[in-house]
This record gives sequence, structure tokens and C-alpha cells, in this order.
Amino acid sequence: MTTRLPFSERHPSRARHLLSILGASLLCLFARTALADATLEQIHSRGKLVAGVVLSGPPFGTIDPATQQHIGYNVELSRAIADALGVTLETVQVQPSNRVQFLQQNKVDILIANMQWTQERADILSFVPTPFEEVGGALVTRRNSGITQWEDVRAQPVCLSQGSNFAKPLTETYGAQLKAFRSQAESLLALRGGNCVAAVHVSPTLRNLVATNPDWQDYATPLDTDLIPSPSVIWLRKGETDTQAAIDRIVQDWHRTGWLIDTGKRNGMTPTARLYELHEQFKRDN
Repeated sequence: MTTRLPFSERHPSRARHLLSILGASLLCLFARTALADATLEQIHSRGKLVAGVVLSGPPFGTIDPATQQHIGYNVELSRAIADALGVTLETVQVQPSNRVQFLQQNKVDILIANMQWTQERADILSFVPTPFEEVGGALVTRRNSGITQWEDVRAQPVCLSQGSNFAKPLTETYGAQLKAFRSQAESLLALRGGNCVAAVHVSPTLRNLVATNPDWQDYATPLDTDLIPSPSVIWLRKGETDTQAAIDRIVQDWHRTGWLIDTGKRNGMTPTARLYELHEQFKRDN
């Protein structure tokens, strides 16, 4: 009877090649696993969460002129996550034009930066599955502009921030001519300078602006409906499953206790119907 030699002895060079491929595959797997844990481990090892926040004005965030501290809704959410993780908080101001880069370049651990969920964003970033709110876009314009419905912006210059998720519906659905700026502040300055007939940004900010700021008494948010209301989520780098799971538990607890509703009201936001639905959902699941 003929004894058949093992494959490694019959084809030593091919066997070494296959082992090399297998070893490389295992190293890639281990590297991906380590990366998935890296952010949460780093947060705990340094004892600090670094959150990227947009400070575009009340209610989401601003800088206290007396203390130079970051304050507002985005900051309170960031602090609540840090407290739940047992670490301190550092907030870093980001702009719509650079917030994704700040996250991808490890300058911040998470983004709570007026970034609603879109498929395009989900293709390049991970996010906490449970949303913390639902926000759409409002339009601000001069009171005498004649704009009474979204269709009125067709062929009109409209200002917004670079990277805004409102750009697609404004152009594809309503035919607006967009002028994109690095920040909301620059966009609103362009509106006041006559460079556009309207500006579109997150609804709570614009409605708060015209309701409370006397410098904006000649402007209004005349449209009753918000543009594409979408889930507000916390954004992470791809593959950070441990961080994602840890923060998702925190957000679910916010809904369960009603903390998000109270925090929104305290910062001058009117909680949406979706926020009340999530509160009831997680309260039942408790």
C-alpha cells in the first residue's frame, strides 16, 4: 500500500504560501478587532471623552461670553455621556465643513454636531443606532421676501453650510441655487448681506434666532413644515462597535427616564412627537 505524504511535504512552497496568506488574514482580523475597541479603551485610559460639537448658537451650542465655556444642548449631551462612562469631558468646536475630518483624523472621539442621519454619511461613518432627537431644516428670510412655501425657492439663491444634508432636497426637489459656506454664521451673514434670498439650517436654531434676537426682527421663518426631518444621531468612526454599544445604552436610558425631553426644554427646544414616542417605547421596554 502506498503512503500518501501530507500536502505540506508534497508541495512545500505552496504550503508556505498558504500559511503566509492565513497569517496575514489573521493579523488583519486581530487589527480590526483591536481598532473596534480602541476608542472606548482610549477614553477610559485617558479618563476623558473628547466630543466634537457645533456651536452655531442657541439652543444647540454657544460660547459663554463671561466664562468662555462651551454651553448648550450638544454640550449637555456630551457631558452626560462622559458622566455615564465615568470620565471627564473635553468639547472641541467643529464646523459642518470639517466635522467629519475631525472624527476621521482622531481629533475627537464622537460627534454631536447637528449631523442628522443620511445614507451617504452612514457609508463612511458609524453611528449610535438609537437617535436622540429628530430635526429638520427651517428657512429664514426677510419678512417681505414673498416666500410662503418651499417651492418658492426655485431658481433662487439659498445659503447653507457646506456638507449640509439639506442641499440635496433643495436642489433636486425645489430647484434652488445653493451658496454653501464654511459655517452657519457665515451663511447667515451672507443672507443679511443680500447674497441670497433665504438660508436653510436646523430648525431649532433658526426659530430661536428670530424669536429671541432683536437683530433679526426683520426676518422670519415663514414655513410651517420643516425640510426632511431626520434622526439626530451620535457619530463614530467605522468599526467602533464597543463604543457604539456603550453609548447606545446611555441614549436608551435618556429616553427611558425622560431626561432628553427635560434637557431639550431647558435649552429652549420644543421636543418633537418622535422624542415622546421614543420615551414611551423605552419606558415600556424597561
